[in-house]
Amino acid sequence: MKEKTVWFCNNCGNEYSKWMGRCPACGEWNTMTEQKITPASSSGSLRRSSLRSGSVPGEGRKPRKLSEIDSTSEARVSLNNEEVDRILGGGIVEGSLVLIGGEPGIGKSTLSLQIPLGCPSLKTLYVTGEESERQVKMRADRLGGDASNCRIYSETLIENVLEQARADLPDLMIVDSVQTMFTESVDSTPGSVSQIKEVAAVLLRFAKETGVPVILIGHITKEGSIAGPKILEHIVDVVLQFEGENRGPYRVLRSIKNRFGSTSELAVFEMTGKGLRQVSNPSELLIPMHEEGLSGTAVAAMLDGTRPFLFEVQALVSSAVYGTAQRSATGFDTRRLNMLLSVLERRAGFKLAQKDVFLNMAGGLRVSDPACDMAVVCAVLSSNFDLPIPADYCFAGEIGLSGEIRPVAQADRRVAEAARLGFKKIFISSFASLEGKAKGIEIVKVADVPALVRKLFQGGNQ
Repeated sequence: MKEKTVWFCNNCGNEYSKWMGRCPACGEWNTMTEQKITPASSSGSLRRSSLRSGSVPGEGRKPRKLSEIDSTSEARVSLNNEEVDRILGGGIVEGSLVLIGGEPGIGKSTLSLQIPLGCPSLKTLYVTGEESERQVKMRADRLGGDASNCRIYSETLIENVLEQARADLPDLMIVDSVQTMFTESVDSTPGSVSQIKEVAAVLLRFAKETGVPVILIGHITKEGSIAGPKILEHIVDVVLQFEGENRGPYRVLRSIKNRFGSTSELAVFEMTGKGLRQVSNPSELLIPMHEEGLSGTAVAAMLDGTRPFLFEVQALVSSAVYGTAQRSATGFDTRRLNMLLSVLERRAGFKLAQKDVFLNMAGGLRVSDPACDMAVVCAVLSSNFDLPIPADYCFAGEIGLSGEIRPVAQADRRVAEAARLGFKKIFISSFASLEGKAKGIEIVKVADVPALVRKLFQGGNQ
């Protein structure tokens, strides 16, 4: 049989028999890449399909009644890292495939090496395709820890990796990275769509057969998504993504997909000279760290997953130097900032159309919780009036298009976190319902933006 030439879309991974300028599946232009597929027998095709599905052929499996299937929880292995264990749902599940992605230099390789160094009881096989064994050793010396039970294997051919892994049968295998691995059964360069699909399918088959959990390190594109076909994220069991500024000290590990736990969890780390340090209480690091009396700052009570924490919102409002006013936001959706500014001008009468507005989320965080709307509005008005907000005030409320302040989820947890950190007053929606009364903090309920302005700036606080 002759070699077959097909075309893959680099964006979505769909396969076509001929080149097309626009992918019919995802609609992207100029994403087709030519690949040559080596012919195989029918048994080989069946084997590859079973690899992709993760099933084990030849075991005579038959359909079972749903009531007969054992529903006990999966066996989990602790990684001796509270933040990583929590975001995974209580530890890594045996036989699972975990993908960690992030920007270059964000700390993916550092975290993946810290896991075996911090958990010497696990027999770990660390496969590196990007670095030499000497480079990994230098990083391990800098991170510290017990490296007696961690074996380093520098290899990029996945067949050799699996042969070594089946011989060692480790408790944990780490592959850095999936884009550098390749298989001889696919005639294309490492990192291509077909190579990534086949390597991920082979590793999934190995994890399900042996019960060895596998952690994959993945690259991301300039848009911030996992590099490679979208099917890579469908194959793996867990997708974790690093966020944060490379120049900043804080990193956020966010769960995007988790078949064994919640997808609304996040873990916070601080990059230090000795690696990533767990931040068990991020609120104490993200609250104001400057003298009182500065305008343009407000504290938001945010809830990401099941963890509440407070952080500072910074705003700067100044007269527009050029004809068109600038709108810039770091860590916050610029379109939502424009919407909030329009609400202030239309519903509350504040003229901000001819003023530049700059917004920053302290600590390099990227927030999407609508409860931060009230803090953003207060920080903008504080900078516009040049009136500082007391440092022991915090805010938790969503702002609608009519200027009303809407309640947010789990307001009790936000109030309790603010009280624990020593805040004296928290502003929430008047429509919010609280189960109990918090001690040591005053709860101020406001219905709309004008009422918020009156109580904050005209209530005798300034």
